[in-house]
Amino acid sequence: MEISQPVTPDHQLTSTSLAVEGMTCGACAVRLEKALNQAAGIGSAIVNFALERADIGFDADQTDVVGVANVIRNAGFDVARETFSFPVEGMTCSACAGRIEKALMAVPGVSEANINLALERADVTGISGVVHLDMLADAVERAGFRAVIVSASEEQARVEEAHRVKAEAALRREKYILIASALLALPLASQMAAMAGLGSFHLAPWVEWLLATPVQFIIGARFYKGAWKSLRAGAGNMDVLVVLGTSAAYFYSVYLLLTLQNAHGQLYFEASAVLITLILAGKFMEARAKRGTTAAIRQLMDLRPQVARVRRNDGSERELPIAEVKATDIVIVKPGENIPVDGEVLAGRSEIDEALITGESLPVEKTRGDTVTGGSINGTGLLEIRATKVGEDSTLSKIIRLVENAQAGKAPVQRLVDRISEIFVPIVIVIAVVTFGIQYGVVANGTFETALIAAVSVLVIACPCALGLATPTAIMTGTGAAARCGILIKDVASLERAHRLNAIIFDKTGTLTEGKPTIISIHAVRGSEDELLAIAGSVQQGSEHPLAKAILEQTTKRGLTLSPVDNFQSHTGTGVSGSVSGTDIFIGNEELLSNNNIDSSAAGELAQQWQDDAKTVIWIADRQGVMGIVSIADPLRNDAKSAIQALKDMGIKTLMLSGDAPKVARVIGEQAGVDDARGGVKPDGKSSVVNELKEAGYTVGMIGDGINDAPALAAADVGIAMGTGTDIAMETAGVTLMRPDPRLVAASISASRATFSKIKQNLFWAFIYNIIGIPLAAMGLLTPTIAGAAMALSSVSVVSNSLLLRRWKPDFSKKD
Repeated sequence: MEISQPVTPDHQLTSTSLAVEGMTCGACAVRLEKALNQAAGIGSAIVNFALERADIGFDADQTDVVGVANVIRNAGFDVARETFSFPVEGMTCSACAGRIEKALMAVPGVSEANINLALERADVTGISGVVHLDMLADAVERAGFRAVIVSASEEQARVEEAHRVKAEAALRREKYILIASALLALPLASQMAAMAGLGSFHLAPWVEWLLATPVQFIIGARFYKGAWKSLRAGAGNMDVLVVLGTSAAYFYSVYLLLTLQNAHGQLYFEASAVLITLILAGKFMEARAKRGTTAAIRQLMDLRPQVARVRRNDGSERELPIAEVKATDIVIVKPGENIPVDGEVLAGRSEIDEALITGESLPVEKTRGDTVTGGSINGTGLLEIRATKVGEDSTLSKIIRLVENAQAGKAPVQRLVDRISEIFVPIVIVIAVVTFGIQYGVVANGTFETALIAAVSVLVIACPCALGLATPTAIMTGTGAAARCGILIKDVASLERAHRLNAIIFDKTGTLTEGKPTIISIHAVRGSEDELLAIAGSVQQGSEHPLAKAILEQTTKRGLTLSPVDNFQSHTGTGVSGSVSGTDIFIGNEELLSNNNIDSSAAGELAQQWQDDAKTVIWIADRQGVMGIVSIADPLRNDAKSAIQALKDMGIKTLMLSGDAPKVARVIGEQAGVDDARGGVKPDGKSSVVNELKEAGYTVGMIGDGINDAPALAAADVGIAMGTGTDIAMETAGVTLMRPDPRLVAASISASRATFSKIKQNLFWAFIYNIIGIPLAAMGLLTPTIAGAAMALSSVSVVSNSLLLRRWKPDFSKKD
């Protein structure tokens, strides 16, 4: 293997994810990750044993996906492959078929291509997740022919279905192999009762050999193959321990069978056969349990619709593959159907089940003008929807990507576990050798048999699998449970930091408040209220700011005519200005007026009264002075107070930041119950508050929902974006809440703490099991069968413990 040349920061790494086959324990994942990170052109590599997946970043100038796959193969593993079959049009002779095969073999990642001229069909095998149908179609087209390819969504569905069928077939095959092994081992195991004085049943020695041999070398062949690959790569794994332990018992029994005249009751064939059977049973149960850890992502994938009913310009309706639906298409959704796209309701009324998208258990009523999310389930009404986001841009696709990325990550504690797993097998082999030496040469009355049994017990009871599964299975299950409740965790780093949060900062608008300000009072200093609103609305038209929307909503209600605006300017943190009919107009807070030398005394006393009542005051002025003021209220969410109390109960400091006047912020803060409320905070000031708390030793979470929150979200240890917010806020944040419920803030921290608590439990049991089990085996207090059973159950117990996270729910949902 070529040693890695440094990948310079100037090179943009190309990312790829490969399904890896052949890993049997955490030590395998560590060895492969090490090999990848040492390979030429690879800048980063993370191998997840539980997901059987490698995430690799490589420099395309130095290597490619095929090179990465070769590194994996050279390390003793393989990449998963899949076969694509599709019709090819335009072939007239065998030379055509040859040309197409050559073109297909040139596609990176393709390992085999066969063209059947008679059937006009191509069968291509390539690296799963790397080779795609559109790449193959392009290659066929460049060769001068046409490939008949299904849509991207159909291909995705086909791939997922193929993976599901393959996994289920593999599980069934494992079950049949386990049954065969058990049937062969059962007669051998029944002799243990006789050895314990509970019966007199004994098989003939040659019968024992006939039963044990197929278990050892046919059913157990996988362990020999895995051990050989591991040793060839200069490392050790679980297979090495299993092969050493069972082979020692088997070949010693063969030796006794050939040398003793009467070998009845003196053979250890049952030890090797039962050990292999127990290990297979453990692996089978482990595989079934591991499927449970990915249940959440499978449920989300099952929500993806395959077709949509689209209304054409002539009024006709036609079912189309989802990949052919475009933004602005009109989609018709009948009662009980899955909504196929993100969109806006144009007509109809219905209650929508968004439980698997947002975690909201109650149906949400939707009518004209409301937005709907693809994957949610329509209730009893007929809806006409204009598609806004489709395919990979849809909310559901983004959710799936987030969950997949989070589940594939590696927690910091896993690095330590990886280092231990790397040296675990060699240390166990040394302990087994020392055990044999002490039991045979030092212990009084020690015999070769007792020494061998003790050494075999040490080999089989020690297994790095539990260590390798402790962290990833907890992360997979924990992030999946959180996703079901509407909490999306972007990556493992955010999950890890979230469980240490001890200070939370809320940006007031849209998080603790409804985010829908409404005008409460209007006071015109000059002219009428309608004239004042018309001027304010003219300057604010086109603005997306919540306060501007409140003013524009009022102008619409009153049927006011707006004038064109010139020289529009936005003044960060203070307001806006523009020219209406040649007059400069300023709309914002009192600081905006002060900055432009405008006297505010004409309405100062009334403004103070409104602020005392927790109302936001909007000033409207021209160069001559104040034209009027407007009071706007944004009410607290019903669950804001309980959300703050939940955080306090967890020992977390709470702050609220607002651009409102300090007096208004303090009143709203008192209503919500936060520890500290700060007003007059501009967008760039939010980051300063975050840094202030971090310097004071706090681990800080920032909650926001708007573009101006993005810098503060990025500055915080964990940024938490409300799902009703902007895309940029969600992209910057480490955690996204899929519905505007501030109680989910405490729930996200609770999910993180529960996950890391489970990781600690798993690691404790994985370590304590080896710390206690290996010495007991070395002292000869455990038989190989008991040791093997304990080893098999250790992995199952760790995965099963992780699966308990599926029961996790936010505290408030338990009370509801």
